[in-house]
Amino acid sequence: MARIILLQFAAAFIAALVALLVSGLSSGISALLGGLCCALPNAFFALRLLSSVRKPGGANPMNFFVGEFIKIALTLALMGAVVMFYPGLNWLAFLAAFIVVMKSYLILLFRH
Repeated sequence: MARIILLQFAAAFIAALVALLVSGLSSGISALLGGLCCALPNAFFALRLLSSVRKPGGANPMNFFVGEFIKIALTLALMGAVVMFYPGLNWLAFLAAFIVVMKSYLILLFRH
């Protein structure tokens, strides 16, 4: 699970670097923020799931669904905050990095 989270953060920074080099500072920041809007909630979800598994009695399936709901709500809240507080947002870079980070787990699936 940690490898996926680290891969997502790496994908966010790589997408931001590519956007920065291709299209400038505003695009680089937008891509970084878009990638983090996906990677941070996923990291929170993974930590929550890991802590619930290590509790006495094992994992409760309801923890997964509650965690997924929190992850989606946190993603939407972060995206809303970026839209509200970053006036120079480049939507293409923001959404492209979000999608790249969201699908970066495919790299690990095809690696083995």
